[in-house]
Amino acid sequence: MSQPVPPPSGNPFAGGDQFAPAPPPAPVRNNIGLGIVAAVVTAVVTAGIYGAVAGAIEAEIGYAAVAVGFLIGFAAAKAGGPNPVLAVVSAVLGVGAVYLGQLVGMAMIVAEELNGSFTDVFFDQFSLLTDAWTEVADGMTYVFLAIAAVTAFAGAKKANA
Repeated sequence: MSQPVPPPSGNPFAGGDQFAPAPPPAPVRNNIGLGIVAAVVTAVVTAGIYGAVAGAIEAEIGYAAVAVGFLIGFAAAKAGGPNPVLAVVSAVLGVGAVYLGQLVGMAMIVAEELNGSFTDVFFDQFSLLTDAWTEVADGMTYVFLAIAAVTAFAGAKKANA
């Protein structure tokens, strides 16, 4: 009987490919239009959620403003790539989404107080609603807007890190 001959180096893997080839790198995304669309859609959805939560509990929530901003920036950068314009657009949309969410929350509260419908208050009395927002906005209201902008910018940067 003959015994198997070991490879010259003593390593059973020597002489051949020891590892499977590495997969190719992911393609670099660079579609600013898709990133903006993703940011706008995310802003509208998160504004609605933020407003529904704020209206239900009749209060503003700082963590929700953080989530709104971060999700907008993250979605924009994941869809559109590392373009710095997307971070800036996300910050602006973050402010707009929190503002819109606050209006939605106020409309829910007013509709409940008047036994009316949310859509009537929000769409038919929008100018009165924005005037009321201006009257009741305090320092924390503006802090939440700033938080949304900062976290949207950071979310866009984090998505491409």
